[in-house]
Amino acid sequence: MSWQIVVWRASGGAVAILAMQFLAGFGHMPLMLVPFATSIVLVFGTPEAEPAQPRALVGGHWAAAIAVGLAMVAMYITRTFHPPAGIDPLIIVNESLPWSFLFGTVLPGSLLLMCFALVWHNVAQRGAWPARWR
Repeated sequence: MSWQIVVWRASGGAVAILAMQFLAGFGHMPLMLVPFATSIVLVFGTPEAEPAQPRALVGGHWAAAIAVGLAMVAMYITRTFHPPAGIDPLIIVNESLPWSFLFGTVLPGSLLLMCFALVWHNVAQRGAWPARWR
């Protein structure tokens, strides 16, 4: 992999984190409670990997909210295995967050990250991401 690709991917990760922090403060959404940083590293660092694809990114964070063990089973069954999403149920339980946290923070955050990655990767290489939607 060329250093230009590494720098481009790392820049995308940095900009995505900054955007998430800004939007979290602006929209009063606790996006930083969800492990989007690890998703950003995965999506921008290895955009061709199966767990970095949109279905896994969004579906993984969503499915993980059921519980860590059940989330892993659900992610395997639905082919949405996205390891960073496994922490979602722990955050909900540990912080005593309502289920609405999934709809108000996890789902919008993962969709936002997916959209940003779609634009960022395709600016550098037309049609480079996702490698597959299914």
